[in-house]
Amino acid sequence: MKVSVWDTYVRREDGKLMHFDILVPDHITDENTVFDFGTEYLKTKPFETLKLTAKECRLCHIEQATDEMVAAIQNNGFAIIEMENCN
Repeated sequence: MKVSVWDTYVRREDGKLMHFDILVPDHITDENTVFDFGTEYLKTKPFETLKLTAKECRLCHIEQATDEMVAAIQNNGFAIIEMENCN
């Protein structure tokens, strides 16, 4: 499965900058759908964040999904790779 990788940065309420990737099947091209997935992910966090918009989230590249990514996408519609300040 090919996935689109959306490079995402969101400011937390404590001022830290979260950095994570939102991965979706490459046929999903509507950025609002991707933003909805990112917002759904952010709701799982124990801290508040600013709103996710095109300024914070942009299509970066397309890559081959790993088995773990495919499983997450099959379960949730998307996968997340946490990079910085996500916990």
